[in-house]
Amino acid sequence: MEMVESLWILFRDFHLSPSKKDSIWVIVDRFTKTAHFLLVNTTYSLEILVELYIADIVRLHRIPSSIVSYWDLRFTSVEKGYLSARGYVNELCNSLWINWEKYIPQVEFTYNNSYYASLKMSPFEALYGRRCRMLTCWIELSKRNVMGLDLIHDTEEKAVTIQNHLKTAQDRQKAYTDLKRKETSFEIEDKVFLHEKIIIRFGQKGKLSPRFVRPYEVLDKVSLVVYRLALPRKLSKIHNVFHVSMLQRYRSNPSHVVQIKELDVEANLPYDEEPV
Repeated sequence: MEMVESLWILFRDFHLSPSKKDSIWVIVDRFTKTAHFLLVNTTYSLEILVELYIADIVRLHRIPSSIVSYWDLRFTSVEKGYLSARGYVNELCNSLWINWEKYIPQVEFTYNNSYYASLKMSPFEALYGRRCRMLTCWIELSKRNVMGLDLIHDTEEKAVTIQNHLKTAQDRQKAYTDLKRKETSFEIEDKVFLHEKIIIRFGQKGKLSPRFVRPYEVLDKVSLVVYRLALPRKLSKIHNVFHVSMLQRYRSNPSHVVQIKELDVEANLPYDEEPV
């Protein structure tokens, strides 16, 4: 599992705020785990999101060499931290009925200044070399004076330490995932079922809905674990390339085909009239 620079997830379905925001776009740096919570609306076009990304992310951190979304299989460990942030905001929004968007800066600061197990430090400490003062505590944090070559040496040591911690966390996570992972492969023209969470993104959802839907035909084998499917026109907004974990093999069975019996209809069929 390679290191990627940036990843993102979209928290949706919050109460509409006074500024007409209903979602939180969370973007995190994979190396330092530093996160930014951007207020957005689900109706925003791709052009608007790109402008926000440039204004709030590229302006501070440059353009990343790689980006992973929530739907990518490499998105794993950081989800737990984001879900805790969402739970905090949901609690404010649903139980107190207050202006939840006003508290997003505090949520972001608290997240970035909290201890992260895989880093063995907080994201702020990984980014700036020290923890930041809390908003409710203005006591000066202890720090040693680092100047010149000592600063470079200290930064390099911290970067190596972070990489080692992240590698250890990823190896631990990979070992756990491999215990449940099954080697699966498909051939072109095979039929496969598609995981229902892909369909949920477009409004078709329900507690009793099946985990996998249709089958769809495999058009191309992009890599050992990625396949291109023939999707119907109504799913044209979905990118038709999926990881193997999103697919399930369909085994053809003649009993699945329902034969329609032909009916003989007589045009002049007599019948007796009865009062209604």
